[in-house]
Amino acid sequence: MSIPYQQHQQPPFPQAQGGQLGTYTSPIAVRQATFKDALASEWTKIRSVRSTVWTLGVLLVVLLGVGLLFAFLVGSGDQMGTGVPALAYGAFGVIVGSLCVITLGVLTISSEYGTGMIRPTLTACPSRGRILAAKSVVFFLLSFAIVTIGATVVAVIHNAKLTYGPPPTGEEWLLATVGIGLYVAMLGLLSLAVGALIRHSAGAIAIMIGVVLLPLVFAMFMYAEPLTGVRNFLMNYSIPSQMIAMYGTSPGSAGPSGWDSLWIITGITAAALGGAYFALKSRDA
Repeated sequence: MSIPYQQHQQPPFPQAQGGQLGTYTSPIAVRQATFKDALASEWTKIRSVRSTVWTLGVLLVVLLGVGLLFAFLVGSGDQMGTGVPALAYGAFGVIVGSLCVITLGVLTISSEYGTGMIRPTLTACPSRGRILAAKSVVFFLLSFAIVTIGATVVAVIHNAKLTYGPPPTGEEWLLATVGIGLYVAMLGLLSLAVGALIRHSAGAIAIMIGVVLLPLVFAMFMYAEPLTGVRNFLMNYSIPSQMIAMYGTSPGSAGPSGWDSLWIITGITAAALGGAYFALKSRDA
C-alpha cells in the first residue's frame, strides 16, 4: 500500500525581534594611505622575502670575492707601466654582481603578479603611481647602499694592493664607489620597470640578461667591414663597457667617459619607468 505524497512546508523563519541591526564603528582611526605608508609597506615586503637576503648576500660575495681575486692575481705579477688604473679591476666583480641586482629588481614587482599579491596591494593603495614610486625608491636605496659598500671595500683593497702608477684622484674614487653604486642601482631600477611591463619573472630576467650581455657578444663576432660602425657602437655603448668606462678605461676606441654612463642609463630607465606607469594604469591586475 503506497503512502500518499504529502507536501511538507517548512515553517517560516522567525523574524528577528526588535529594530534593524546597528552599524559598527571601528575604534581605530581611519585615514587615507600616504606615500610614507606605501614606503613602509614596500620595505616590509622586500626585507621579509627570503630571496632578497640570498640575492644581496650573493651580490656581496661576488663583489668582494672577484675583487680580492683580481687584487691577488694582478698584485702578484709585474704590472708596472701597464697604464690600467688600479681601481679599474673592480669592474669585473661589479659586472658579474649586477646580474644579482637585475634579478632582485625584476622580482620586486613581478613576484607579486605571480603570487596574486598585487591585487591586495592595489586594493590597499589604489594609486598605482604611488605603488610604483614606493617600490622604486625602496629598491633603489637598498641596492645603491649594498653596491656602494661592496665597491668601496674593493676599491680600498685594490688601492692598497696595486701600488703601481699614480694614486687615484678624488673623482676616480667617487666614480669607483658612489658612481658605480648609482649606475648598478639604476640598472636594477630598469629591471623593475621591465618586470612591471612583462609581469613574468623568468621572461623579464631573460630580457635584461640579454640586454646586458648580447650587444657585447654580438660586437665581438662582427668582423665584416660593412658592420664596423655597428660593431664600434655596440662595443662602446654596451652596458659592461659603460661600467668599465666609469673606472677610467674602456674596451672600445671611443664612447662615454666619466659620468656619461650614468646619464645614459638614467635616461633609459626614466623612459622605461614611464612606460611601466602607463602599463600599470591601463591594465587590470
